Amino acid sequence: MDHDVKDLSLAEAGKLKMEWADRDMPVLRQIRERFAATKPLKGARIAACLHVTSETGNLVRTLIAGGAETALCASNPLSTQDDVAASLAVHYGARVYAKKGEDNDTYYKHIYQSLDIKPTVTMDDGADLVTAIHTKRQDLAAGVKGGTEETTTGVIRLRSMEREKVLKYPVIAINDALTKHFFDNRYGTGQSTIDGILRSTNCLFAGAQVAVVGYGWCGRGVAMRAHGMGSSVIIVEVDPLRALEAVMDGYRVMPLAEAARVADIFVTVTGNRSCVRAEHFAVMKDGAIVANSGHFNVELDLESLAAMSRGRRTIRPFVEEFALEDGRRIYVLGEGRLINLSAAEGHPAAVMDMSFANQALSVERLLHGDALEKKVYAVPRDIDEEVARLKLAALNVKIDTLTEAQREYLASWKLGT
Repeated sequence: MDHDVKDLSLAEAGKLKMEWADRDMPVLRQIRERFAATKPLKGARIAACLHVTSETGNLVRTLIAGGAETALCASNPLSTQDDVAASLAVHYGARVYAKKGEDNDTYYKHIYQSLDIKPTVTMDDGADLVTAIHTKRQDLAAGVKGGTEETTTGVIRLRSMEREKVLKYPVIAINDALTKHFFDNRYGTGQSTIDGILRSTNCLFAGAQVAVVGYGWCGRGVAMRAHGMGSSVIIVEVDPLRALEAVMDGYRVMPLAEAARVADIFVTVTGNRSCVRAEHFAVMKDGAIVANSGHFNVELDLESLAAMSRGRRTIRPFVEEFALEDGRRIYVLGEGRLINLSAAEGHPAAVMDMSFANQALSVERLLHGDALEKKVYAVPRDIDEEVARLKLAALNVKIDTLTEAQREYLASWKLGT
């Protein structure tokens, strides 16, 4: 099978890593068992651009069990777990094109290699795969029945394409599923971001001033976990409603120009570019730690920081020290890429279980449901609810059901006080 991975001898370690994650992915496991028996994806060719982690490995196993031919490339140059990539190639027959630390040219070469299977379905994390089809490989678009998108940033890009009427096939926004952003974005990003910062720096959060730039679901999660570890949390926002919510949640809210002077640790979670810029670096404390957990490394203006510096060096794995002209030092983590994946292992498997269950079931719906227009769609409500039901059952949690009288009351306009 065609592949480009770092070291096939790592395959056994990767297999064990996926088995460990599978313990906490009961919903996806149930879907994989059904897929193996019924083969609903038979004949499909799926090109996936995702973080190549143990949890993603279990998603790919599920797609293959369902009968799909699958090609996987990395959605981030630093997030690949090389042992998982090797195992998928050796043990499961997936086409895998991913190496941790790959350069920009290799990153895009791998995207184009994954597209060589002429996909009927795309699966994306950030919309780079979709963009490649719409720019460099437009010949493939007619053969794509639909796609899925995992992230907030990717959905924003896709909705822009829809508005400009250039989107060539329908895409289901996995990120917008309630069982995705309520849990994956908040609890997954919250825990894994702190994990990545701790692994790379071993810093103390208790008593630290932590500035969280962006108070979407990911920002909420990071703020919650930092506060829980004893930090004094500052929220930086541009949205007045989110800023007000942060105030009501008990956090200080201020512009980054002010937060930059007092914070010890900065975490961007916006999905936008140049959130931390030269004017912010210019007033940061000596020893300030700067990390990104939003999406692309463009959230930090690292070119400006480099231009302001008289020297830079890697002082620990995933920690780069920028020495400014006045002697202050600023530490950038993971090259400004996703710190939870570059320095740690990404989200816990228990939350990725729901996100990837949505992925698998949405692909099945794309292949067997009604034809869709060339638009961005929410995950169907019945899929979202089914994922929640399966997760509750796996946790041995039971809930109530409405009585017939209650159903009638909720459905009627005639029954008042």
